[in-house]
Amino acid sequence: MADNPMLKFVGVAQDYPAKRTPGDRREDFEEIARAYAAEKAEEQSARCSQCGVPYCSVHCPLHNHIPDWLRLTAEGRLREAFELSNATSTMPEICGRICPQDRLCEGNCVIEFTGHGAVTIGSVEKYITDTAWKEGWVEPITPVRDRTAQSVGVIGAGPAGLATAEYMRGHGYEVHVYDRHDRAGGLLTYGIPGFKLEKEIVMRRVQRLKDSGIQFHESFEVGRDATLAELREKHDALLIATGVYKARQLKAPGVGTDGVVEALDYLIASNRKSFGEKVAAFDNGDLNAAGKNVVVIGGGDTAMDCVRTAVRQGAKTVKCLYRRDRDNMPGSQNEVRNAEEEGVEFVWLSGPQAFEGTDSVTGVKAVRMRLGAPDASGRRSPQIDPGSDFHLDADLAIKALGFDAEDLPGMFGSPDLSVTRWGTLRVDHKTMQTSLDGVFAAGDIVRGASLVVWAIRDGRDVAEHMHAYLKAKAPEAAKQVAREEAVA
Repeated sequence: MADNPMLKFVGVAQDYPAKRTPGDRREDFEEIARAYAAEKAEEQSARCSQCGVPYCSVHCPLHNHIPDWLRLTAEGRLREAFELSNATSTMPEICGRICPQDRLCEGNCVIEFTGHGAVTIGSVEKYITDTAWKEGWVEPITPVRDRTAQSVGVIGAGPAGLATAEYMRGHGYEVHVYDRHDRAGGLLTYGIPGFKLEKEIVMRRVQRLKDSGIQFHESFEVGRDATLAELREKHDALLIATGVYKARQLKAPGVGTDGVVEALDYLIASNRKSFGEKVAAFDNGDLNAAGKNVVVIGGGDTAMDCVRTAVRQGAKTVKCLYRRDRDNMPGSQNEVRNAEEEGVEFVWLSGPQAFEGTDSVTGVKAVRMRLGAPDASGRRSPQIDPGSDFHLDADLAIKALGFDAEDLPGMFGSPDLSVTRWGTLRVDHKTMQTSLDGVFAAGDIVRGASLVVWAIRDGRDVAEHMHAYLKAKAPEAAKQVAREEAVA
C-alpha cells in the first residue's frame, strides 16, 4: 500500500507564503504575499488531517470540499483540485485572497485546536486557481442546454450578481447584467484595495463571463436609464443584488468640515487611480493622504483598507480610532497585524467627540471608552470614560462606520417593492423572491453588509430558485407564443 500523503501536520510546520517586507509593501498597491511554489503548496496541503467531520467545510459559507481538494493538491493532481474547488465557488482565487479565513475555515481547522497551526487553506485555494488561469484550464461557461427563449436581468455586478449570472448562464438562459459603475465587480473592483485583491484578478473573471455570452450594461442606473417596471417587462425574471452603499453617519460637531470624508469615496478614488484614471478629488488632494496626518474612525475591514491605503499614499501619520478593544473589533485580526507592520497606530477604546478646524479639519477631539455589558451583537458595549478627552492631529479624517441600504423603492421608481425596517429588501426566504412576482434579491441588499463569500453563497442559492421559477413558467410562455403565432 502506498504511503498516505496526508496527516503530515506533526512533522511539517505551518508555513504561509512569504510576505514582502513592510517597507516594500508601503511603496505600492501590489499584493503583499508571494505565491506558493508547487512543492510548498503540496507540502502544506499534506498537513490536512482529513477529518471525518471537516469543520473547515462546515464553517465555510460555500461548504467547499476543502479536505478533498487539499488531498488532490498534495498528490499533485492540481487540475482535479481546481475542478472540485470550482464546483462550489465561482471565485475561489478571490475568496482565497479576501476571505477572513482566521474566522472561518482556518479558524475552525481541527489541527489548529491541537496547537499545530491550521492548514493554510486560503493560500492553497488561491494557488490552485491562479495555476488554473495560468495553465488555461479556466474556460468560458458552456450552458447545459439552450434556454435563451427566456431572459434574466441581474441588477448589480458585485459578487452576488456575478455568481448568479454565471449559474444562470450555465443553465442556458440569456443573461443581462446592469451596474451603475463603468466596470463590473462592485466592491471587488472599487472598494477593496489592490494590495488585497489586484484588479486584474477581478477583470479576468468579468471577461470570462462576457466571453460566455453574458451581456453587461455598465454605467446603467435603474431609475435613470430604466425603471424596475421596464426591466420586469423586458426579462422573465430579475435579481436585485445592489449591495449596501449608503454610509452610516456620525453625529458630532464639525462632521461636515472639509477633510472629513466617507471611506467608500476615499477607496473608490484610490482604486480609480490604480486603473490610470484622472480623479479630480484625488488630484486636488481632497481624497489623497499624501503628507497628511490621517485618522480613520472604525474597526471593520473597510477601516483596515483605509489605513493601509493611506500608508501607501505616503501619509505622514496614520491612526485608527476604534471604540472597542482589539478582541472586540469586527475586522480581521490578520489585517490588523498587517496594518501594524506597515506603521499604522491603533488607538483602542477611543471614540470621536468632535472634528476641529475652520476651513478644513485640523484634528479630532476624542474620548477614552471602557467596555460594559455585551450588546445585541454579543460584543461588550463601549461607554464613555468621563474626563478622558484627548486630541489627535488630523488633516484627513475618514469615517469607516459601515453601510446601510439605499432607498431602492424610491431609486427604482417602485414603491411596491417591500423593505424591512433596516431598508434591506424583504424576501420570502423559501424562494428568495421579493414582494414583486419574478423579482428576486440576494447578497448584502437582503442580509446587510457582510462578507464576499456570503454574497457568492447567496448568488448560488438564488440562481437555483430563479431556475425553478423559470422552468415552471416556461410551459406557459410556450403556450403564449403558440397562441400569438396562431393569431398571426
